[in-house]
Amino acid sequence: MKTVDEWKATMRAALKDALRTRNVPASAVLRETLAAIDNAEAPDVSVAPSPVEGGIAGSAGGLGSGEIPRLLLSPEAVDALIQREVQERRDAVALYTRLGKHEEARTLQAQVDVLLAL
Repeated sequence: MKTVDEWKATMRAALKDALRTRNVPASAVLRETLAAIDNAEAPDVSVAPSPVEGGIAGSAGGLGSGEIPRLLLSPEAVDALIQREVQERRDAVALYTRLGKHEEARTLQAQVDVLLAL
């Protein structure tokens, strides 16, 4: 199984290729998936240092004291996140097909194919 850094590097390389070839569905899904991973790595704000009184309202005291480390995802968590993105798009493809919106369904199916190729 790929590490988290390998997943990100693979997606960023695929995003560069998609942007270079102007593949809009591929670049959109890769951007969205990278953003979903970044959001999953965001720390809980409840662990942030409490603000202190001073020159800047709501700031933390001392250089670097407001820094919070990002969460570390496991490779399994990234794989599950990607599978969730795939499933959401498959569900949307089925819905668009039932509604007769075949162009939208084709676009989403192309995005599913991009994610499955990673």
